[in-house]
Amino acid sequence: MGLKGKAMRTGLMATALVTVMAAQASAEELRIGFITTLSTPAGYIGEDIRDAFMLAIGEDGKLGDTPVVLEVEDDGLKPANAKQSADRLVQSGVKLFTGVNFSNVLAAVQPTVMKSGGFYVSVNPGPSVFAGEKCNPNYFVASYQNDAFHEAAGLAANKLGYKKVVILAPNYQAGRDALNGFKRTYEGEVVEEIYTKLNQTDFSVELARIRSAAPDAIYQFHPGGAGINFAKQYDNAGLKDSVPMLVPAFSLDAQMVKATGDAADGVYASALWTTEFDNDASRDFVKRFEEAYGRTPTMYAEQAYDTANLIASALDAVGGNIDDADAFRAALAKADFEPIRDKYTFGPNQHPIQNYYLTRFEKNADGEIVQTVVERIAENHQDAYAGDCKMD
Repeated sequence: MGLKGKAMRTGLMATALVTVMAAQASAEELRIGFITTLSTPAGYIGEDIRDAFMLAIGEDGKLGDTPVVLEVEDDGLKPANAKQSADRLVQSGVKLFTGVNFSNVLAAVQPTVMKSGGFYVSVNPGPSVFAGEKCNPNYFVASYQNDAFHEAAGLAANKLGYKKVVILAPNYQAGRDALNGFKRTYEGEVVEEIYTKLNQTDFSVELARIRSAAPDAIYQFHPGGAGINFAKQYDNAGLKDSVPMLVPAFSLDAQMVKATGDAADGVYASALWTTEFDNDASRDFVKRFEEAYGRTPTMYAEQAYDTANLIASALDAVGGNIDDADAFRAALAKADFEPIRDKYTFGPNQHPIQNYYLTRFEKNADGEIVQTVVERIAENHQDAYAGDCKMD
């Protein structure tokens, strides 16, 4: 079965497929625990993460020179499920983990992996709780620290001249990190700070509050289905043209844009990367992903691909032997690979120091809404928690 045939299987089918493959793995193959969300309306995010990681592995089943097998588990967006998967995989001997795409789920997985002496490399969430005092030598975040994306958005709001804003996010760890990060760099007035329910579908009450507050703009963080619903309802309420919307890129990823249609046109976003990045590595990745899976990669896919190649670089440095924990840890910390996004380094808390961009969703020559790069708004940006991290 080719890469596309394998990777296009979703949900429990994918979990079963890769688990069977793992059971047949040879002793030379490194097992990687890959816990992610494949079911629920947010499942497309986990699919993009899994598929991009598999694209990096390729037909030869290797990360760099190391044969690997992914042991994929669908957490169903439930922390308890994820912890059970982590416990089971740790007990079976798995020492390297990745794949989680929500902060509340990672909070249930990371302590289990750390307690076992294993390694966790995050493809997406970077919750503040593990970025400062609770940092760990075996925990790396290859994407971003949660607040940092929103700190960049605060800088973008300043650049765009917004003097007073309403800010909104779901009431969970990543949502609270989002609004705290935005407020950390935003120089204007926050006239309303609104917390919604995770996976909320109806935002009529919140839209009425926005209209009443009459801000210059709003900043909202709602990933997945909630973000689609928010953008469409905001547009249908006639607010988009009078009160501009600023978001982090994961509140309007490539799949969400297709679902929202013209509601995304004209929206600004902070971003690390878009499909419109003007470099050969990015163009090659977008082309290969579209050929393999028949869809446009999201930023989640880009991060997963970079994460896989980071791990590959570290595995090559230690000859695939992660039992030499000190050597593997040092190899990961070097980040000695060429990412699709701008080159980055790791800070003292093993979160990326990297560039962020102001982007805008607008129609290209073919009438498709794409995320264009406006300008760089933060260079070599380090998160606010790095100074609190003291590695043992």
